[in-house]
Amino acid sequence: MTAVRPFRALRYDATRVDLDRVIAPPYDVVTAEERKQYWERDPHGAIRLELTREVGDEATTDYADVAETLAAWQRTGVLRRDSRPEIYGLRQRFRGPQGEARTREGFFALLRLEEYARRVVRPHERTLAGPKADRLKLLRATRSNLSSIFLLYEDPERVLSGLLTSRLDGAQQLAARDGAGVEHALVAIEDGAALAAIERFLAERPVVIADGHHRYETALAYRDERRRAERSGAEAPFEWTLGYFTDAYAPGSLLLPIHRVVRERAAPNDGEWASRLPGWRGERIACPSVEEIPALLARHLAPLADRPAFTADDGSGVLRVFSRAPAEPGELGIRAIHAEVLARVFGLDEAAVRDGAVAFPKHALEAAHDVREGRGTVALYLNPLRPEQVFRVTGAGELLPQKSTFFMPKVPTGLVFRPLDEPAQ
Repeated sequence: MTAVRPFRALRYDATRVDLDRVIAPPYDVVTAEERKQYWERDPHGAIRLELTREVGDEATTDYADVAETLAAWQRTGVLRRDSRPEIYGLRQRFRGPQGEARTREGFFALLRLEEYARRVVRPHERTLAGPKADRLKLLRATRSNLSSIFLLYEDPERVLSGLLTSRLDGAQQLAARDGAGVEHALVAIEDGAALAAIERFLAERPVVIADGHHRYETALAYRDERRRAERSGAEAPFEWTLGYFTDAYAPGSLLLPIHRVVRERAAPNDGEWASRLPGWRGERIACPSVEEIPALLARHLAPLADRPAFTADDGSGVLRVFSRAPAEPGELGIRAIHAEVLARVFGLDEAAVRDGAVAFPKHALEAAHDVREGRGTVALYLNPLRPEQVFRVTGAGELLPQKSTFFMPKVPTGLVFRPLDEPAQ
């Protein structure tokens, strides 16, 4: 099903730059303030290949300057091309939400582009036209994959995971530490037996896009443009894109919730919550300070992970925990939140949500501060989905509501780049 190949990566020369300073988060999680900080951090920062310095410049740029920068860094040796096609193993060490040490292992490889209808590469959320148009301009200008699609596969028997661990344990590694404290160790996997094993394993399985839906659909659009412009075979460079792959069930994989903050609708009182959520059970929890919210959620919300549940916070010092029995086996709580809470309680349909009526903080404390500082009226804290739920939904050809999942840690930009100048090997 899924076709992957090794490739000759374009990489920073670690003797010329400080890798800690040049790598950057994926472009779509960088705020306007962070964008300027990353731009100013290092003259060779990867952010300069992904984003304009000012947000307002995106509408008019054609990214020709990025193509020139990419070429200049190669001429001066800041970026160097590996001599042989390889798959690149990545070990990430980080701290989880409770401070626990975690390790996630995966790899970078080329992924053959497939239409969603073939059910080989499976999306889990909808995309927006604006970001895809911007990324297409960048891909046309640079003819390079500057950041990867983040993809999940299922390996409950840890067949491929064991192979990756053995290669990451025994090889020379290139290391970097990002601003979030995540340690990244990269190793080139070049022995033929390992490469063949990885290709065989994924050839029997589909993959699910965890992050990078806009980049994937941009790669499809660019592929279709090039197909119309030239005759070429299945190994043409534009038939493939850069992917990062990891096991959804590996011990280090972390799937976190993305919370909701209702921006402007009035906070309901107890009577309104009860009348608008028939069939839901409510509980009031005293919350003397914002800092106590994570512990309260762990104590009162997390045990309700087997059913639709959420915690509402209007900044009053009282949290309201709501839950109900599943309407059917396997019902997804995130869908109930959108259909019954956002729509019925607050009168917000999916069009209003897409138009900005709801914010999507990735951390509970961020959502709590939004409410208390006037950037919203009610925070809705959610439990995370489980990997098997994501695979069940995508396997059925369905999509999740917008911003349903947050996979941690992110895959940084700058560890590997991939020029579209060679056929897949």
